Amino acid sequence: MLSAREQLDILKSGTEEIVPERELLQKLERSVDTGTPLRIKQGFDPTAPDIHLGHAVGLRKLKQFQELGHSIVLIVGNYTALVGDPSGRSATRPRLSHADIEANAATYLEQFFRVLDRDRVEVVRNGDWFGPMTFERVMDLAASFTIARLLERDDFEKRFREQRPISLHELFYPIMQGYDSVVVRADVEIGATEQKFNLLVGRQLQVDAGQEPQVIMTLPILVGLDGVNRMSKSLGNYVGISEPPAAMFGKLMSIPDDRLLHYFELATPMLPAQLVAIRRRLESRETHPRALKAELGETVVALYHSPEAARAAREEFDRVFRDGGLPDEIAAIHLAAPEGRLWIVQILSDAGLAPTRNEARRLIRQGAVWVDEDPVKSEDAQIQLETGSGRLLRVGKRRFARVFASPGQS
Repeated sequence: MLSAREQLDILKSGTEEIVPERELLQKLERSVDTGTPLRIKQGFDPTAPDIHLGHAVGLRKLKQFQELGHSIVLIVGNYTALVGDPSGRSATRPRLSHADIEANAATYLEQFFRVLDRDRVEVVRNGDWFGPMTFERVMDLAASFTIARLLERDDFEKRFREQRPISLHELFYPIMQGYDSVVVRADVEIGATEQKFNLLVGRQLQVDAGQEPQVIMTLPILVGLDGVNRMSKSLGNYVGISEPPAAMFGKLMSIPDDRLLHYFELATPMLPAQLVAIRRRLESRETHPRALKAELGETVVALYHSPEAARAAREEFDRVFRDGGLPDEIAAIHLAAPEGRLWIVQILSDAGLAPTRNEARRLIRQGAVWVDEDPVKSEDAQIQLETGSGRLLRVGKRRFARVFASPGQS
């Protein structure tokens, strides 16, 4: 086992804030002295079926703790998801059903274990304690906080000032997340910077329960492929961790040069000394940014697939985009086209080449869509589809699909 100071130096890399850092060092020292691992908590509300590299920032930090010998406690927020985390939100989240939450949770967990060692993770659902909780106990927890304290949150305060609705159930979210820490007796809780208020509530509730308070570790937000906005599926600037290797690699080759170090730091397991070397190569320009992007892409693809898949993705990218060829594998998509023709915007959306129809229209306006190597110039274009021979669709430089009419509909 590494010394407490050596562990702290590793864990500090890629973090935004540790509150308080002195307590984390003390906990690590005690862990080394007694041989008792720390309990590291992170909760996830399964509000969508897939996760991307932005979500995986926390998983990478959990992996660091796991490799240092500590215990990971993953909380599936099947009850907090009924509320929805108000952090960073300007409006109340839509309510999800239990069935939707459980379906999303199954996908989440499968993807989590692409990063974490499944056999060394404790997985719990907070419905296990919130489900049977009496209303009297709910009132006891609510009595620990005042409305004024909860409205100190930036997002609540802003919504209150702008006279935007704040539903009463949203005020329970930080209390619920904090109580999770009491139940699992967390030593450290990891969360995004915008969750700091929730994490502090956990410290207070642990003290109220007679426990040693958890240390808070906040992590920065991964910027999306556009280099400006946070990574988000709704913005289309994301890299999903379950995407095919070639798609992941190609997307990472498109990030702006000035975001390379940001991605190496937050999306890979590189140690501080390795990051210093990357920074030096960037600043000295001894390595072209394109070569560093290829290193990044190969590293990330290897994390979620395999080193062999990463090398193959890099070779295919070079062949397709440097030498002007086509990918070895192009997805075959069969779409219903009752009259043999289909609206190009619908094709792009249904074939998964654009996340939304609005995004499909934007791509067409930008001149980023081709059918059989002919540029699509109108958002209203109708494309003839056949069952026997597909039409080759290309979006930008990376996304391809061969689209056919479903049998009997051409």
